[in-house]
Amino acid sequence: MIDPEQQQAPPALPQPPHRYDGIAKVTGTAKYAAEFREPFPRKDLVYAFIVQSTIPSGSVKAIDTHAAERASGVIAVLTPFNAPKLPIGPPKPPGKRSLSVLQDNEVHYNGQPIAVVIARTHIDAISAAPLLKITYDAQPPKLDFLNRLNEARPPKQPGKEPPHQSVARPDATSAGTPAATIDQTYITPIQVHNPMEPHATLAWWEGEKLTVYDATQYITGDRMSLAGIFSLPLDNVHVMDPYVGGGFGCKGSSWSHVALCAMAAKIVQKPVQLALERPQMFGPVGHRPSTVNKIKLAADSDGKLLLVQQDVTMTTSVMEDFLEHSESPARKLYHSAQIHTSTAMVDMNIGVATFMRAPGESSGTAVFEIAMDELAENLSIDPVQLRLINYAERDPTDDKPWSSKHLRDCYTQAAERFGWSKRNAKPGQMSEGNNLIGYGMATATYPANRSAAQAICRFLPNGRVFVGSGTQDLGTGTYTIMAQTAAEELGLDVNQIDVKLGDSTLPKAPVSGGSQSAASVCPAVQDACKQAKLKAGTAAIADTQSPLHGVLAADLDVHAGRIFLKKDPSKGEDLTELIARNGSKPIEAEGSAEPGEDKTSMTERSFGAVFAEVAVDRDTRMPHVRRIVATYDIGTLMNKQTGINQLQGGIVWGVGFALHEEAYIDPVTGRTANENLADYHVPVNRDIGTLDVTVLDIPDTKFNPLGARGIGEIGITGAAAAVANAIYNATGVRVRSYPITPDKLLRA
Repeated sequence: MIDPEQQQAPPALPQPPHRYDGIAKVTGTAKYAAEFREPFPRKDLVYAFIVQSTIPSGSVKAIDTHAAERASGVIAVLTPFNAPKLPIGPPKPPGKRSLSVLQDNEVHYNGQPIAVVIARTHIDAISAAPLLKITYDAQPPKLDFLNRLNEARPPKQPGKEPPHQSVARPDATSAGTPAATIDQTYITPIQVHNPMEPHATLAWWEGEKLTVYDATQYITGDRMSLAGIFSLPLDNVHVMDPYVGGGFGCKGSSWSHVALCAMAAKIVQKPVQLALERPQMFGPVGHRPSTVNKIKLAADSDGKLLLVQQDVTMTTSVMEDFLEHSESPARKLYHSAQIHTSTAMVDMNIGVATFMRAPGESSGTAVFEIAMDELAENLSIDPVQLRLINYAERDPTDDKPWSSKHLRDCYTQAAERFGWSKRNAKPGQMSEGNNLIGYGMATATYPANRSAAQAICRFLPNGRVFVGSGTQDLGTGTYTIMAQTAAEELGLDVNQIDVKLGDSTLPKAPVSGGSQSAASVCPAVQDACKQAKLKAGTAAIADTQSPLHGVLAADLDVHAGRIFLKKDPSKGEDLTELIARNGSKPIEAEGSAEPGEDKTSMTERSFGAVFAEVAVDRDTRMPHVRRIVATYDIGTLMNKQTGINQLQGGIVWGVGFALHEEAYIDPVTGRTANENLADYHVPVNRDIGTLDVTVLDIPDTKFNPLGARGIGEIGITGAAAAVANAIYNATGVRVRSYPITPDKLLRA
């Protein structure tokens, strides 16, 4: 049911036949960071290659560069012993990532940048790197996470929420006696982002002005970081990135290679390109931390939760804490008499972790939703019914109302489409040929985030409209929905809108992370269009040759390229005529949008229900996901094509989380042993069965004017647990350590 308190739903956005950037991408005209060569002659571009440490802990005693410097094409070699000292030292960039920019000789992890080779060609730079003779002073490293849990400590840099949190209801002391309890440990591994486009930066200087093309999710963050590192005014730094080939969080921070590329360009006084190789994506640019989760659940005979407790211990770099709130789903999903969560960290000689698609909620739902499944079995209650019994009508920890929540409808719709009623609750009872068949489900959730954003709208002399914002498109469809938003507000065909983003000279927008770009940028685009209409009205009123001269601004409207009187639409003129009479100067205005005061009075969150069917070979125990059915409550679906694609992509990643992904850190050398896509497994087409994804499409206008919450991350949440629970239903073997591989099923 639609909340009667919800405001009137905004009009549906026009749906273009294809993505705004689709033709450019399929024809190869879309350029990514590593592909730019302008505005300098091709012969002027040189290439840099990062040399990485081969020990996990200690220091670099010396680097003999003579052989490398004499190698073919080499222009310079930067090391901690000759690199320029930065004016004020490297500050913490947006995202608070510690950088390795050759300012000291300390080594904190195997794979840390310790030198840069600059050469005339990419091959020359790579070929010269092994010629460096590096002498280390090695120290005992901190590795082997699972055998050092006794060294766990509280976070040094707690996030927005306290690392320890407890909630007890007023009637908690009088709660009933537990009829069933769960007390288990669940483990998630280190995972690495690996977008199709690796990180790449191209930088050049013109005097004290720095221009950069960078594969980034945050051009404004890059700009602020580089300005701080090189002690430059913000206006002296220009960052561009019109297309991003995936990011998933690793491109949300300005990592060491960005500053090193700019440093190299400053030294050689030439444009420099620095593109990371695939193995260099493992370590220097972030990962999802590994977690050990001790979860206790207790419920009475009716299935009502009496206790939810989750104590998380996670890996963190000796360089810097990165706190991922894996306990968040335990605090937000279900009503319980008592909720207790805590977080602790174990120092490791590994690279700094970072946000990875649905940080916290992905790993949190992966483990907590297994525990809920185990509790349901102990109570002999259907897993969906257990979740409905403990349905949270309000935020369980903050006791705030939801801005909008329709999770019940998600359970009902997805379960019906999936055929959940046919499930046999007893494991190992369904089969087909040599396969054991299992059904599983889980709840999906992710916060609805929104930040301040700005945009510009410009009516052009040729009748087209330009809109721009300093945001980014990671392949999620930001170009498309910006065009849709402008088209709807101005009453134009989507094809009449020109969109520009990925340029730091445009009005400021937030990082494309936390599923906030659509919810932040599109309201700003909408406001910019409104402001441009007001500007057009002002121009018409002041123009003595306009049929609207002297009328009241409140009586005017702009639609489909015309400005006219609301009460008499026949009285007006085309905007092109108005612009032509005024020197053909475009009419433009900036707009902005930001979260309202309601943000503190309610909890804004998205939800979903995920159902999975798996087949497990009786002999090899090889699992295969045959189908996944999911329904999500994400507010307004702004674009059906790009939106469903995002949710499907998240589910695919959830399957990878469940069955494939794990970065193995060698406990002796600290090196990632599987630092390539041959050994670091991710799902391919054959691993994914049928994906049946729908959304409720109920606007959440309490959250923002468009009623839309972000969807880039919720798709991965719940999917891993749904697969894990289905595997248990098929085999009767409960695996509590991801990924769930055949060897773990065979050992049980």
